Amino acid sequence: MINNYLERQIKENFPYEPTLEQERAVSLLADFLLSPKNEAVFVLRGYAGTGKTSLVGALVKTMDALQQKSILLAPTGRAAKVFSAYAGHSAFTIHKKIYRQQSFSNEVNNFSINDNLSAHTLFIVDEASMISNEGLSGAVFGTGRLLDDLMQFVYSGTGCRLLLMGDTAQLPPVGQEHGPALSSEALKGYGLEVHEANLTQVVRQMQDSGVLYNATQLRRLIAEEKGCTVLPKIKLLGFADICVVPGDELIEMLTRCYDRDGMEETIVVCRSNKRANIYNNGIRNSILYREDELSGGDYLMVAKNNYYWTEKYKEMEFIANGEIALVRRVRRTRELYGFRFAEVVLAFPDYDDFELEVNLILDTLSSDAPALPKADNDRLFYNVLEDYADITVKRDRMRKMKADPHYNALQVKYAYAVTCHKAQGGQWKNVFLDQGYITQENLTPDYFRWLYTAFTRATGTLYLINYPKEQIE
Repeated sequence: MINNYLERQIKENFPYEPTLEQERAVSLLADFLLSPKNEAVFVLRGYAGTGKTSLVGALVKTMDALQQKSILLAPTGRAAKVFSAYAGHSAFTIHKKIYRQQSFSNEVNNFSINDNLSAHTLFIVDEASMISNEGLSGAVFGTGRLLDDLMQFVYSGTGCRLLLMGDTAQLPPVGQEHGPALSSEALKGYGLEVHEANLTQVVRQMQDSGVLYNATQLRRLIAEEKGCTVLPKIKLLGFADICVVPGDELIEMLTRCYDRDGMEETIVVCRSNKRANIYNNGIRNSILYREDELSGGDYLMVAKNNYYWTEKYKEMEFIANGEIALVRRVRRTRELYGFRFAEVVLAFPDYDDFELEVNLILDTLSSDAPALPKADNDRLFYNVLEDYADITVKRDRMRKMKADPHYNALQVKYAYAVTCHKAQGGQWKNVFLDQGYITQENLTPDYFRWLYTAFTRATGTLYLINYPKEQIE
């Protein structure tokens, strides 16, 4: 009886009439939430346009109305912001919630798993396909295995449970073939009873959305064993939200999008850091007319996690790799230790424009590497360490290093064009997609997942840059 009541409440919070598939998912969710077994996890898999976000939004509203506790999490700040917007509920990064800072050791800060003081709380994690469980050498967060640490944190709380949701057609975590957080087998390995629901029926604007139509076709090809051996055809005819942009019209189209929706709602997605650098430099020179290497108004993307600059603030636990920042002011630039630095004031749009004054390193802005290479990191470390050579006690030297603003300089890149992995978890009104030249060797499931993930970043219009004619229909 109570199951039926909970189901009705969730359905009433749906923005439209649920499909049979969604009704089945709601029923399974109600069973999970009302089950007396605490050692259970729910996996909600849903492709783009299947109503996964509507379902979870309805669940969160229902739990709020019934005064049941839920905490919303996502792998990145941008993904947490998107989640918060559609669920109408505050959301946090996984790292912010499950880790606490411990002590400085050698080169890095250490974060240990936090105590879960919540009781009888449902933790809901969006974009779970991005959660890695690869052990990281010298990891600063817990064991270096994010999924392991998430499980330990959630289930150490009294009566707490976990709902993992995501899209299995998207790119898996870097270096992994599949995202373990959406795998029933991987989750059973934690000794949990796995409840699951799969949403496959596309319900959202299929007939109107070229982005959704083509993403669905790509997803079907990914599902077929032999579907990824031929260049996928992209259908444009009859759709207003997807179009091809020739190279000679690109500057005009990007300018129009910047003027209409703002730079924060426009992104170029590429296949490599090298290609992204070409776009970033071209946009700054030909559209924004920026002559200085860094100017007020520049959008940046953080290239490496940084824990130093947020130590005194509760608004941000740390500055995450992939975070977007807006340059408010550039105070001064200087050359030290064989590197170039700038003192700047940054605002973080995904954290209500929270402002920080930081030192950042200019050398990473236009490098083809995703961040400062290890050899350069080591060179910076030892060059800064020389300044403290007069301190004989190693622990005291390390304490000085921890407080050194140049050793802790933020690593950033321009954020007008990014790789698809960096864009994952975010959404923009205007997405310009440059897939580059695709050879027969590129035709793998990875390429199709890359394309699917890139397509589904667009909430407004998808612009295909210099797309080959043989791929258009």
